[in-house]
Amino acid sequence: MITLPPELAKRYEKEAALELEFDEDTQSGRAAAAGSSAQSGPAAEQKAPEAPPLEVDLRVRIGSLTLANPITTASGTFAAGREFNDLIDITRLGALTTKGVSATAWKGNSGRRLAETASGVLNSIGLQNPGVKHFIRYDLPWLQEHAPDLPVIVNVCGHRISDYTTVIERLEEAGGVAAYELNISCPNVDCGGMAMGVDPAAAAEVTTACRAFSLRPLIVKLTPNVTDITEVARAVEAAGADAVSLINTILGMAIDARSRKLVFKRGVAGLSGPAIKPVALRMVYEVAHAVKIPIIGMGGVATGTDVAEFMLAGATAVALGTANFDNPCATTDALDELTRYCQEQGVAKVTKLTGAVRPAS
Repeated sequence: MITLPPELAKRYEKEAALELEFDEDTQSGRAAAAGSSAQSGPAAEQKAPEAPPLEVDLRVRIGSLTLANPITTASGTFAAGREFNDLIDITRLGALTTKGVSATAWKGNSGRRLAETASGVLNSIGLQNPGVKHFIRYDLPWLQEHAPDLPVIVNVCGHRISDYTTVIERLEEAGGVAAYELNISCPNVDCGGMAMGVDPAAAAEVTTACRAFSLRPLIVKLTPNVTDITEVARAVEAAGADAVSLINTILGMAIDARSRKLVFKRGVAGLSGPAIKPVALRMVYEVAHAVKIPIIGMGGVATGTDVAEFMLAGATAVALGTANFDNPCATTDALDELTRYCQEQGVAKVTKLTGAVRPAS
């Protein structure tokens, strides 16, 4: 132990005491200053407590199915949710609509499958999928494990009516399915799909057949590639559909000017994305005035404001599709924005938006 000379030791003790006294004075001064500033000046004026944000009831009903909110995914853009699960909390969705599921595995279309447009994308996937057995064995168990309370709407596709009923018959025996969406509107297959959806009688026939096999809600997805979409909507409603979803992609084409060739082997492809939103809004509005069953609106939806617009046009729920490719968080972002929109507009129940659009002034 080092012993300091008496004079040096006294000097250190004196400096330590002064330093301690300075610290105490500084702390007291700060506290006094804080108290003084809190009691005088503009800050002294007591502010009224801010009202808590409006609590919005986001629940909607599609037939007998209740969704926690109106946000779902458009078939073919979200698979079965597995690829998005690391990026968003899929349990926040109102429902998850799967990629098309067929009775047997489909390879899809050959050649180029995607081409970007100025405000959207053309696709010619051809409903590639591993089939209903694979879906029941791998996808449903994964969904039940990771999102047991999330309603799963299975998109059902086929070349003929028996294909649709086969898928539904097998899924009726499986757990974890909330509803079916009949894809009679895909433009990227040579038979089935849109070939059924453009004819009201054929659309009604496949709906009637599937209705006989299904105890769950039945949603029919409509094509925009018709003269009057309301005719098809009324036909499937009369045939037992619990709801309709619209629109599927719009038939389009791409040409490579340099090679002077068609881009897609089938010649045509389905256009989706922001470019088709005005068409989709118009068709949702028309169908809402033609049928009494709920509508799931889609087509160019990317934001919560878009969702609100589709609901005002007459939709009960709304699906986001192509937006998921650009922003994997598009669905949950839209849900947050829709909630803020309702709070700002003083809408306590989101169902009050459905069909509430007013004429232009």
